[in-house]
Amino acid sequence: MYRTRFLEHPFFGTHSRHKIRLLFGARQTGKTMLLRHGLPRDCTRVFNLQEGDLRRRFEADPAAFRREVLALPRHITNVAVDEIQKVPALLEEIQALYDAAPRARQFFLTGSSARRLRTRSANLLPGRSHAFRIHPVCGWEMAGHEEIEIPPAARPGVRATAVPFRQGSLDRTLRLGCLPGVLGEAPPRAALTLASYVETYLEEEIRREALVRDMGPFIVFLRLAGAESGRQLNLAKLSQETGIPASTLKIYYQVLVDSFVGHWLLPYARRSRKRLLSTPRFYFFDLGVRNAAAELPLDAPVASEGGGVLLEHWVAQELVARASYAGRGYRVSFWRTSTGVEVDFVWETPKGDLPIEVKWTERPRPQDARHLEKFLDEYPTRARRGLLVCRCPEPQQLTDRVRAIGWERL
Repeated sequence: MYRTRFLEHPFFGTHSRHKIRLLFGARQTGKTMLLRHGLPRDCTRVFNLQEGDLRRRFEADPAAFRREVLALPRHITNVAVDEIQKVPALLEEIQALYDAAPRARQFFLTGSSARRLRTRSANLLPGRSHAFRIHPVCGWEMAGHEEIEIPPAARPGVRATAVPFRQGSLDRTLRLGCLPGVLGEAPPRAALTLASYVETYLEEEIRREALVRDMGPFIVFLRLAGAESGRQLNLAKLSQETGIPASTLKIYYQVLVDSFVGHWLLPYARRSRKRLLSTPRFYFFDLGVRNAAAELPLDAPVASEGGGVLLEHWVAQELVARASYAGRGYRVSFWRTSTGVEVDFVWETPKGDLPIEVKWTERPRPQDARHLEKFLDEYPTRARRGLLVCRCPEPQQLTDRVRAIGWERL
């Protein structure tokens, strides 16, 4: 069953009409399913570059793509290219087709790696395209989330037949993540799917695309990157532990970012009277993939001593997805002073900022809000309230300015 996605309305909506639409995202986040659902079959031609014969034909003769599109019947008004990064030269052909007749056909492109597009100096269609990014399933695609609302400008149209995703248990979410396909599988099968994802995609696909030449050190790095995901990055320490030069580690991290498998979280950048730390954090895009990459047991319940780390990671990817969907002016950062005062996340918006702390506890106390209060004191014109995300069954007002909510209400 197709489950509605937040990007459904923005991606197919009228604001991008007569623009080339680019949909980026990691593998298995639902790009192809979104195309199949949103484009009528009777007037759409899909070129799936995952098919070896088709890919090799266009690699040998990119201009053949333009000739085939020009030969399509008039009723075929949509042209979709899945995994465009596999033949970057097709972007030149698409640009030529678009420039010759901008309103003749609508072009929809998907990609799971920006690295090959950039390293081959591919034309990214400036001024002719609108780019979108799809993430694993987030709270805006489920019911019951109410604290960080959808900005009016980013609010999608909801079809009468839309079927939302159902929220799983906290234990399942923290172990198996939120990839669309994984959400619909029983836990044992989901665990095998995630292990296969790491083996066949993060390893084999990266090797196939020649993004990394020596896969041995990269596989060692992948396991360590999963375990370190969400922590303050220390390349010198990682280099000592792995024997991999720090310069190579930087390249490996960039490969994950370019493949949309991970992202950087930057420190809060507004001026402060306090000395702030500036080292970024790296997060995997999905908890299930992160756990599989780190070779953590996916079939065992989440232990309380590790639950806080996993819950914080889930909140990070949830906020990053929502900021991406909300659009310009929305960001996620973290705040940490040189004296150790830290706020896990800051939800930045054009109108103000919301500091967010994450605790594993079921019984939050006012003292759990002390770092949030310090942030609020430091930035009184930007932030007027704080949020503590934990496992409490009902919302609680910890202080005049800080509220605690259960994770499922975020």
